[in-house]
Amino acid sequence: MNAIAFLTYVHLLLSLVGLGTGFAVLWGLLNRQRLDRWTALFLATTIATSASGFLFPVDHVTPAHVLGVISLVVLLVAVVARYQRGLSGWWRGTYVASAVTAQYLNFFVLIVQLFLKVPALKALAPTQSEPVFAVTQLITLGVFVGVGVVAVLRFRQGSDTAFSQQTGAVARMTAATAK
Repeated sequence: MNAIAFLTYVHLLLSLVGLGTGFAVLWGLLNRQRLDRWTALFLATTIATSASGFLFPVDHVTPAHVLGVISLVVLLVAVVARYQRGLSGWWRGTYVASAVTAQYLNFFVLIVQLFLKVPALKALAPTQSEPVFAVTQLITLGVFVGVGVVAVLRFRQGSDTAFSQQTGAVARMTAATAK
């Protein structure tokens, strides 16, 4: 296996793990759950996916590069909101919006790749400028916007107190077992 094939394999694997964990994180947000480990894996693999895209040899900036930069900026906001600002105040909604946006961007790329690689889809939209491709992307955008709005509203209603109480309970259990 040559270096480009290996890079492609790793990039694809990271993308798929990022997509899968991203849907788990979205489920958690809709159910007012932080899902700390899923979130860490989602953010790490999605950052790695976006960053690894820049390692492919090209001689000019492509739309994939622009999307990669946008994704990395969105992910930076998610990481700051989640880990540096601790979801406090308006950072909670900022985190949810950036996490949903990062997942949407991953899914957007998945649709592009499916229309490029799956023969039946490629036949429907060989240049990706056909109406079926545009409608597919528009429906996807609508679904993610809807999920994002609901997630922001629901996760925002998740109380910091409940998370603090959970953290406090874990701290008390840890202290009790340490004695």
